[in-house]
Amino acid sequence: MGGKNINEIKNVAVVHDWLTGMRGGEVVLEAILDIFPKADLYTLLYNEGSVSEEISSRKIYTSFIDRLPFKESGYRHYLPLFPTAIEKFDFHGYDLVISSSHCVARGVIVPPGTPHICFFHSPMRYVWDMYLDYFPDKGFANRFIIPFFANYLRMWDVTAAPRVDRYVSNSRFVGERIRRFYGKTAHVVFPPCLDDVGVVPTKSHLGDFYLVVSALVPYKRVDLAVEAFRDLDLKLIVAGDGPEFKKLVKKAPKNVEFVGRCTRGSLENYYAGARGLIFPGVEDFGIVPVEAQSYGCPVIAYARGGALETVIDGKTGVYFYEQTVDAIRKAILKNENSKFHQKDFQKNISRFTWGAFQKNFVREIEEMLKEY
Repeated sequence: MGGKNINEIKNVAVVHDWLTGMRGGEVVLEAILDIFPKADLYTLLYNEGSVSEEISSRKIYTSFIDRLPFKESGYRHYLPLFPTAIEKFDFHGYDLVISSSHCVARGVIVPPGTPHICFFHSPMRYVWDMYLDYFPDKGFANRFIIPFFANYLRMWDVTAAPRVDRYVSNSRFVGERIRRFYGKTAHVVFPPCLDDVGVVPTKSHLGDFYLVVSALVPYKRVDLAVEAFRDLDLKLIVAGDGPEFKKLVKKAPKNVEFVGRCTRGSLENYYAGARGLIFPGVEDFGIVPVEAQSYGCPVIAYARGGALETVIDGKTGVYFYEQTVDAIRKAILKNENSKFHQKDFQKNISRFTWGAFQKNFVREIEEMLKEY
């Protein structure tokens, strides 16, 4: 296999954890499948009608999880079975295996002589660094049952690490977590957040509002952004839904408006008119800040995680360095007195296009084949 060109690869298998909706991971999957139009697709389970035509039109192989009851909405309850299910796939006859993984997909067992590259979205946060956020030490299950399965999944996760020949991560932040948890080096390829865009639109006018676009869950820290607008003579629009919705609405000052889950068109109008996007949480990568910048919208971002790689302080946004209400408020006021330039947004977002992703991911495959 050594020295082969990617164009000589005939039989390709692509593995994805599950197909239950179109999120960032599925956009990456689409871009990978576009590179290999004849590739077969393997996944733990597939809910028909939940993904795009580009994905659903492929030959899809599913595991026994797909035939269990309540798999449409209750598949996460089968998490302890996922390692066994992913290991049962047979990849004999393939020249290349590509896994797109945030859970167990990278743990497939491939035959000797078959190269395996993984686009690793993130180690399983619910069993590693955010375990206590997902499972606080309350209740019988969280204290006595879940720790047993979490420990098993961590052991399996580490054991599966050497099964990948080359890791590709969506950010240096995720790459560092891969190094810490598995002792493996990951090469960074930014995910395809945008179409191959032209010029960032010039903002003809600014609205009177700032914007949050987020799922309303605790670790996103939308509560800090909401509280930061108390006593500010500015408006905040919060687009998104989730378990924190009622709690946030109840505590919010009058200059904060909650608009729920938005259509794509509405969201684009908000990006185009906002004075800035508030991004108060820590994300592995974070597509929302990139989308905002594609409309010339500066991002007020907590200086941790993927935002350090997608937002340029002073050029396309403003960093704040403490996850506090006061720090966000000061960053908003700094943004009010800052001037941003169209060319800086354009240069920055060019790193996150569909074309850039495919070019860089193909390069990583070719490098792996040379070394294999």
